[in-house]
Amino acid sequence: MATDLTAPASARPDVAPIQRRTLRLLFGTQIIGGIGVTIGLSVGALLAARVAGTAVAGLAQSAGVVGAALLAIPVTRVMTGHGRRPGLVLAYLVGAVGGVLVVLAAVTGWVPLLFLGMLLFGGGTAANLQARYTAVDLAEPARRARQLSLIVWATTIGAVAAPNFAALADRVTHGWGLPPLAGPFAFSAAAFVLAAVVLLVLLRPDPLLTARRLAAAGPAATGSPAAAGMRAAWRVVAARPAARLGIAAVAVGHLVMVAVMTMTPVRLGESHADVDVLRVVGIVLSLHIAGMYALSPVVGWLTDRVGRRAVILGGVGTLLAACAVAGTAGHHTPRLSVGLVLLGLGWSGTMVAGSTLLSESVPTGVRPSVQGLSDLTMGLAGAGAAAASGFVVRVAGYPTLTLLAAIAVVPLVALALRPASPSGAPDEEE
Repeated sequence: MATDLTAPASARPDVAPIQRRTLRLLFGTQIIGGIGVTIGLSVGALLAARVAGTAVAGLAQSAGVVGAALLAIPVTRVMTGHGRRPGLVLAYLVGAVGGVLVVLAAVTGWVPLLFLGMLLFGGGTAANLQARYTAVDLAEPARRARQLSLIVWATTIGAVAAPNFAALADRVTHGWGLPPLAGPFAFSAAAFVLAAVVLLVLLRPDPLLTARRLAAAGPAATGSPAAAGMRAAWRVVAARPAARLGIAAVAVGHLVMVAVMTMTPVRLGESHADVDVLRVVGIVLSLHIAGMYALSPVVGWLTDRVGRRAVILGGVGTLLAACAVAGTAGHHTPRLSVGLVLLGLGWSGTMVAGSTLLSESVPTGVRPSVQGLSDLTMGLAGAGAAAASGFVVRVAGYPTLTLLAAIAVVPLVALALRPASPSGAPDEEE
């Protein structure tokens, strides 16, 4: 079944200015959102360990991942009915409420409030993830991956610097009477509100609604329902091998990244004094986030040039190398940093190529629901990894965690190496 986004660019000359404006706006809000998400998550495990104990630190982090996953359902429902703009605004505002609740939990020491706050804090992540799909609603077929990766890359500017702002935020809010590690979440809430306001005012016309109108008017219109839900999305994905591979690549890459990344600050805390640990965590996580985002335009270019499957397999190989390096680093911080950079690069490959493959493999009417299903699957996979990571580290140690993460990519390798379907996605036709 053909989709409207496979139409030649020359058939939609009026779309180019809208797409350029949309990309510029998304680029700016991704910077703001990246700061909001990362400045909080950089200290999330440490804050959870101090409020609730090390054994459940991973569970608190997983609450944020679960929140992002579950929020994908109402957010994509709003997008399906009303467009990208209200969905993105809703997600950011929910994330802001979560940041405020985490601050209150740090003040009161009430563990249930911490978990609720982290759950809602996932709204910021949900918005940032959906923004990448917004970037390809009106993209030319030959530039889909590059334009998606540009929005992924935009997160770099805010996210790489954000962990290093954690100590500054902590010092500023300490003067307001907030306990240690609460300040970054207060700053996160403010960033999410700012991103929501900018999108509410400026994301016009809505790219998804514009793409839908073009699909309805064009010769490739399929008549797919605009109000398709998760059940319909699952049926569409189940019928398309390329879509299944896209979802699997995104989910597995995220699972491995979250499992290893979540417990790395705790690992660093074992070998660094409290006075130094925030600074060291900030540096290591900045390098990791640079690996995730800094080269994403290159990953997008490769995805358009050599195909989706090839880049997914390259990402898998990089994830395996990351697990090997980080798992054998011991308490050698520079080597652990190299492992975290590789972890970010592997995630970038699976995320950019998988998201592009998924988006172009399904019709317009069901696309938001399928993308929401992908984010739900990815989030639940990451949540499970984050929840288990604390227990694994406590019982068997950090090296065992990296070994289990490496084993988790084996099914994805088997799926990606399966022979391409004759009716597969565009990358299989190149």
